[in-house]
Amino acid sequence: MGLVKTQRTEFLENISVLQWIWSFLLLGPVCIGLMVYLLSTSLWPLPVLYLIWQLTDWHTPERGGRRSSFVRNWKVWNRVRDYFPMKLVKTAELNPNENYILGCHPHGVLSIGAFASFSTEACGFMDLFPGVRSCLCILGGLFKIPLYREYVMATGCCPVSKPSLKHLLSHSGQGNALVIVIGGAAESLLSLPGVNTVVMKQRKGFVRVALEFGANLVPVYSYGENNIFRQVIFSEGSVGWRFQQLFKKIMSFSPCLFVGERWFWMPYRCPVTTVVGSPIPVPKRPSPTQEEVDHYHGLYMESLVKLFNEHKASCGLSDSHELQIV
Repeated sequence: MGLVKTQRTEFLENISVLQWIWSFLLLGPVCIGLMVYLLSTSLWPLPVLYLIWQLTDWHTPERGGRRSSFVRNWKVWNRVRDYFPMKLVKTAELNPNENYILGCHPHGVLSIGAFASFSTEACGFMDLFPGVRSCLCILGGLFKIPLYREYVMATGCCPVSKPSLKHLLSHSGQGNALVIVIGGAAESLLSLPGVNTVVMKQRKGFVRVALEFGANLVPVYSYGENNIFRQVIFSEGSVGWRFQQLFKKIMSFSPCLFVGERWFWMPYRCPVTTVVGSPIPVPKRPSPTQEEVDHYHGLYMESLVKLFNEHKASCGLSDSHELQIV
């Protein structure tokens, strides 16, 4: 029987989750606004000096970033984990003498399962996989935002660009686990409670990178990720739908209109279990052929479906649930 949470505990969990959501959605614009405001005050030398320094530090995100164990171990992340609650499940060993690309599914609205599992130590990644360092790879544009880039790098995130992946897989030794949310913006728009749909059939770039650097592929599935928010779905061709498509074309991601259980943005307290599957051995092919890419892409999709079916019952889904790959 689970422990009854006190009002203080629930309050701290609520504030911790709101902090993460506000940081995800609003911290970037706030940082930009702060820099613009300071430029119009007597403190203008501060943002000018920072921007000059940022230019000299421009390529750091693509060269491994600047992760901070202090930030990754903040107690606030434990509160976020306990709110739902969240859990990270290991199904096989990851050899610290190898490099890996972990494909994480589904994207959900905010990918909170991927963040908590791989950009913080709240779910115990380092304890489960000793000697392996996780790195969540996200949109490169976020690392161009003044001040916000420092916060994002501190959590261990890096851009999902080719130069960044190349550096992590060829200049950072072994034991690197690069986590890529494969479905991206297209998959976020498919995030609905009880729906398990992943965008994968035409997403082959991560497989090509894995072959070029000999990084093993690992499927990852976050059960419950799609249940923590209720998304407003616009019908195809509507004004809202056209705006989302235009925004995605310009910014590489699409805004979702979503609501939570309370206070508009408070997510539903649905368990989120992130299961890390078995690695798929991938040979090193500096110039992989399309046939090789298609072969390992097919193996990856088969492993993902197998992982989903093996763990769906223990993660609260019925046997009738099927994984749809589009």
